[in-house]
Order: sequence, then structure tokens, then C-alpha cells
Amino acid sequence: MRTFFAAVAALALVGLTHAGAGSSAPPSAAIRAKNAEAAHVLAQVNALDRRFGAVVDAWDGAKIQLAATKKQLAANRRQLSFAQKQSLIAQRRAARLLITIYEGENPDLIQLLVGSSKLSDVINAVQYTREVASTAHHVAAAAVQARDRLTVATARLQATERTRRATLAQLDGQRASIGAMIAKRQRLLSSIKSEIAVIQAREAAQQARAAAAARARLAREAALLREQAAERAKAAAAAAARTKDAPPATTTATTDPAPTTTASTTTTTAPPTTTAGATPAPVSGGHPQAASIALQYLGVPYQWGGASPGSGFDCSGLVMYVYAQLGVQLPHFAAGQYSYGSPVSRSQLQPGDLVFFDGLSHVGIYIGNNQIVHAPHSGDVVRIASLSEFAGRYVGARRI
Repeated sequence: MRTFFAAVAALALVGLTHAGAGSSAPPSAAIRAKNAEAAHVLAQVNALDRRFGAVVDAWDGAKIQLAATKKQLAANRRQLSFAQKQSLIAQRRAARLLITIYEGENPDLIQLLVGSSKLSDVINAVQYTREVASTAHHVAAAAVQARDRLTVATARLQATERTRRATLAQLDGQRASIGAMIAKRQRLLSSIKSEIAVIQAREAAQQARAAAAARARLAREAALLREQAAERAKAAAAAAARTKDAPPATTTATTDPAPTTTASTTTTTAPPTTTAGATPAPVSGGHPQAASIALQYLGVPYQWGGASPGSGFDCSGLVMYVYAQLGVQLPHFAAGQYSYGSPVSRSQLQPGDLVFFDGLSHVGIYIGNNQIVHAPHSGDVVRIASLSEFAGRYVGARRI
């Protein structure tokens, strides 16, 4: 029975290890609350299970003791019935013998005197008769005593039987009560498990939407970067062509090309400025590709010390694995990774930057839109999270 409840407890924890989402709390907070609730209920089940086991053991023992008492009582009753019969027979025999002796003593004595040649024979015969009568009396008395002893023992056994029946009934009541409490908590565990399944499904959909949005946003940003790079290359080529076709330097210095050149330069640089006004120009350097690569590992389980999709990731292991694909070797240590690259202000974060929390004990990869990809903690999976979830825990960022 204890093994069964342990199995139920284990089943109830299935699904507790992934984060979920609530309407007013981060997903991980919702799951942590349900996890704590389930752990509390499981502790109650375990405590009740221990009580249930002790009561069942006592109940089994009480049943055995009651059965033994019933068996002994049945034997005593048989012995008592036999003793009562023997006592009655012995008393009747003794009474008949005494009546015969005392009512027929004189005739027997005369007959003995007439038929005896010696006085000693007469004395011996009378003494023998009385001894027989005395023995019969003692046998009858012993039978009565045996009967009385069995009567007392039977009465004690009957009292013991009543006590043990009452104990068994009490333990049976406790067993039923504890069993009902365990069943109630099993239903609660099942309900929690169902709630967790709903949270997980909702969170999986949210994560899928967030991942799709992040991939689309990163693709747009990459396309924008390529477009800006192409515009810069085109502008550089045009400038180079104008320089090649321009008059000699002496002529240019004495006439009006300088204003013309200035005007053309202003015209050339204006589009990037306008573009930057529409979409903030990315900070130079870094590895924006790291954000897209990190999104490939959403859902991989957290594993302390893990640094691969097969074994799982911890926070620094995920960062190390992603950046290794870009040819950058980082240590498997969040605080150690903080010493690489250059510091970046929070307002200047761009995809691919490393963001650090909790006194440099946690790290994630920034993917834009105030979001990171990280491996949160044991029992969770690689997921997208908002920086707002780390209020008061933010330490800094580095661009590798």
C-alpha cells in the first residue's frame, strides 16, 4: 500500500518540472506556486501513509490476537463443558458411595465380624471403605475446582475478546478515516496535475508564439542590416566613381566643386540618417547570430553542468555551446564569461549580447524586444523570458 501511494506521489509530480504562465505572474512563478502546493500535498500524503501503515499493522495484529483469543476461548469452553460433566459425575458417584457406606455401615460391620477370623481384618475393611469414600469425595472436589477455574478463565477470555473486538473496531475506523483522507489528497494531486498540464499547454503556446515572433524580428533586423550594408557599399562605390571622374585637384581647389561635393556628400549621407531615425542603427560589433542559434534549443531540459542538447544545458553551458558554433570559446562559468568582450549599457543591448544576473551566477543571451533565451534552473527547460522578470537581479551585459 505504501508503494502504491509513493507511485501516486511520483505520478503527481510528472509535469511539475516545466514552467507555466499565469495571467498576472511570470510562467515560472505560476509553476513554482503549483510545485510548492503539490509538494505540500505530497508531504501530507506521505505523513498519512506512514500513519496508515502503522494503523494497518496494528489492525492486522488486533485481528490475529482476536482470532487467537477466540480459538482459546472455544477450547476453554470445550474443556469447561467436559469439566462440568466430570464434576457432576464425580459428585454423584461420591454421594452414592457415601450414602451406601453410612446407611449400611452396621450391617456391613456385622457381616464383617461374622465372616472375619481376626479383629484386624474387620478394622482394615472398615478403614478401606472409608478411604475409598474419602478418595471419591476428593475426586469430586477436584473436579469442582477444575470446573471453577475454567469458569474464571473463560470469563477472563470473554472480557479479553470484548476488549480486542473494541480495539479492532477502533483501528478499523481509523483505517477507514485515514484511507478517506489519502483518497481526498490523491484527488487534489490529480487536480493539481491537471492544472499543471493546462499551464504547460498555455505556456508552450506562448513560448511558440514568442519564438516565432523573435525569429521573424531577427530576420527583419538581419535583412535591414544587409540592406544598410548594401546601401553603404553602393554609396561607397558611387563616391569612389565620382572621385575617379573628378577634375584634377588644382582645378577642384580653385572652382566650385567643393560646395558641390559637400552637397553631394550631404545627399549621400542623408538616407542612412533617415533610416536610423526610423529604426535605431545597431551598435557595431557583437554576434547577432547567437540570438537565432539560441532559439534552436528552446525546450531542451535544464541539466546542472550540461553543455549540449543531448545532455541538457545549464545557463553558462548554453552560452558556451551557442558561441562555440560561432568560433568563440567561452568558459563554462557565468562569472568567467563576464570577463570576455566589452561592457554594454542596458539601453544599448542588441541581439547576441550576454546578460548577467544574480551576482554573476546566471547568464542569458539577449534576443531583442527586452527578451532573453536562458536555461533557468533545475526542473525547467531552455526558454524565452522577459528582462522584467529579473527586476532587481540585473548585473550587466557584455558584447563578445
